[in-house]
Amino acid sequence: MSTGLHLSRSCFLLLFITSQSIIALPHAAAEYVVEVPALAVSSPSPDAPGVFTVKVIWWDQKSEPNPVRLKWGNGFINAFEYGQISSRGLARHSTIKAFHFAIQRTPGIQHTGTVNVQGIGYGTTSMGGPSAGAAMAVGFIALFKQDAVRRGVALTGTLQSNGQIGPVGGIAGKLRAAAREGYHTILIPAGQLNDPRWSLGSLALELNVTLKEVSSIEEAYALMTTGTL
Repeated sequence: MSTGLHLSRSCFLLLFITSQSIIALPHAAAEYVVEVPALAVSSPSPDAPGVFTVKVIWWDQKSEPNPVRLKWGNGFINAFEYGQISSRGLARHSTIKAFHFAIQRTPGIQHTGTVNVQGIGYGTTSMGGPSAGAAMAVGFIALFKQDAVRRGVALTGTLQSNGQIGPVGGIAGKLRAAAREGYHTILIPAGQLNDPRWSLGSLALELNVTLKEVSSIEEAYALMTTGTL
């Protein structure tokens, strides 16, 4: 299933519906919403099945609080709290790192109000938070810039502090998961297309998907959204 949600200026309560859940997004006159596809694995095993997940993120664009805060689960995180999160879980750490990076990369934007993150999984994941870091960075930047996220394009890769995209594991399983959900273009970290652990070229042909290597958030952003950095 490929949903590709991209909404702005909602006037009514928005229901995001999947095969497993319904999420009610709160009413806001100038709310902006994007959907970010993220790929994970079901266990730490090298041969673990891939899992397709969706991160729905929305920004109320209010003038307060200032600076902007991130709502994750039942808690709130200040935009400048990134340096204090080393003890948090990997998925949470990866999301906050991506949030902080997106703020740095959009200096001309007024970062106020609240950004909410809601994850939807199409399977059980035990890890994979870090490998969604690059995708979350793209999503947060698109949210702030109000660029649309393209349908059918998914990304796996860790987010490095300099904006480079780092390597991940379980790529073969992630490809299968993305293909099952109708994604036709999969972006992977540069240098991993010819990784001897997987025959990714053959698998891509079998699944009828296109694999593209990306080395930076700038490259991924140009392929995943309607904007550029």
